Amino acid sequence: MFDGKMKAITFSYDDGITQDIRLVELFNKYGVKATFNINSELLGKDGELNIQGIKVGHNKLSPAEIKDVYDGHEVAVHTLTHPRLQDIEDDNEIIRQIEEDRKNLEKLVGYKVCGMAYPYNGRDADRVAAIIREHTAVKYARTTNSTLNFDLQDNLYQFNPTIHHADYDNLFKLGEEFVNLKPDSPKVFYIWGHSYEFDAFDDWDKFEDFLKLISGKDDIFYGTNREVLL
Repeated sequence: MFDGKMKAITFSYDDGITQDIRLVELFNKYGVKATFNINSELLGKDGELNIQGIKVGHNKLSPAEIKDVYDGHEVAVHTLTHPRLQDIEDDNEIIRQIEEDRKNLEKLVGYKVCGMAYPYNGRDADRVAAIIREHTAVKYARTTNSTLNFDLQDNLYQFNPTIHHADYDNLFKLGEEFVNLKPDSPKVFYIWGHSYEFDAFDDWDKFEDFLKLISGKDDIFYGTNREVLL
């Protein structure tokens, strides 16, 4: 159970980018919690992405901004420089990418960092998951493989989210289902994404409608990934 409740909702967003400032304001407005997964060696760097032909800013927050921007939420590992860990042959380099990122982030936020999201997708990551479990202080690691359900999972080192936020047809359908659910066992609704996607698709308002749908329910626990999964 989650603080005495059978249902929990949590969010997870990657890259530590400037659009997160607006996203955190939305989360705070509706009383929901999120985990933000950050590449510490890329902080302060400016960039641009092409999302289906649309150019959007991919500018990283500065190290000095991290603690204040994410206050009240959770900061977690996304590796130092965002490599696809499954492609790295050297186990020690995988450990370095994770552990040094974790230590850097702990210095910035002032608390123990224990969560992670895989760069790219986390698919075919059995070897990497074993390394994380056995050689790092990370306690859970999120993939990008949507389950479209609310079931708890035994393997926290390859934890699959419920849905990506841009899958709006399923997002609102699942949101309504979860709000109305009266479960006999604990259930988790886990949403993930990147905040630059809201700029790319101009759907900030649509996402806010989703937050209106799922927030403020007495029978739902709203927590960070750590609070919900651990």
